[in-house]
Amino acid sequence: MSAHDRTVTAPAMLEPKRSGPGDKDGEEAALDLLASGKLEIEGRLVDASNATLYCTIGVSGRNLNTSRRQAKSAHQVACVYKPIAGERPLWDFPTGTLAGREVAAYAVSRAAGWDVVPPTVMRDGPFGPGMCQLWIDHDADMDLIALSRRTDHTGLREMAVFDAVVNNADRKIGHLLPVTDGHLYGCDHGVCFAEDYKLRTVLWQWRGKTLPRRSLEALRRLNTVFEEGELPAELSSLLTASEINATKIRIDTLLKHRVHPYPPADWPAVPWPPV
Repeated sequence: MSAHDRTVTAPAMLEPKRSGPGDKDGEEAALDLLASGKLEIEGRLVDASNATLYCTIGVSGRNLNTSRRQAKSAHQVACVYKPIAGERPLWDFPTGTLAGREVAAYAVSRAAGWDVVPPTVMRDGPFGPGMCQLWIDHDADMDLIALSRRTDHTGLREMAVFDAVVNNADRKIGHLLPVTDGHLYGCDHGVCFAEDYKLRTVLWQWRGKTLPRRSLEALRRLNTVFEEGELPAELSSLLTASEINATKIRIDTLLKHRVHPYPPADWPAVPWPPV
């Protein structure tokens, strides 16, 4: 699934507030609703390689941007539901693990303070367990190809560092989801967290460049939650112990060398098609 595939109009879309690392009320509300709301399937994104269903969740008496006590009216929230049963087998990733990797990518993004992955949960649905992610209405007027080539976009550079941490094997241009307020999300993180170096992305413009200070701060936050055991515990139901350990090694390596990684020598550096 890519931004180009997102042709469905989301009804009454409500986005969680991005109010900084210390205030996560809106995000927590979004996660609660994604996990507990009733999924209603509205359609399927037919261009996606795995079963990707566009859904709404009926929200009774709650608003993502208010507290539970303040909310008074009913709303609908749009989301993407990817059941495990709809995943196509891959030669290089264990069968039935892609949904968990998407949830793990959100956990890493959140722990680092990057906010590049929309709120995502693992839950049961009409076609069994799978991942459920808040739908993001991207800015359709944005030229995604031009965006992907920029070197002065802070959010894009943070996404490149995030991809290095999660070892994203499929960062296409169409996986970029810029919104009208300037924030940048990314989608489709099912082929991340391989133990072997498989970084494949369109965001190589910073290869070998020194990591900016804010990226190093994010990496240090990740290192802290790893060492305290908080993040490994959260990831333990989503990834193997070896994959979690490999993630920690990638964080350590980035902190040690303080540069953006170079393309792999034995793996295609850019996904195909790149869009």
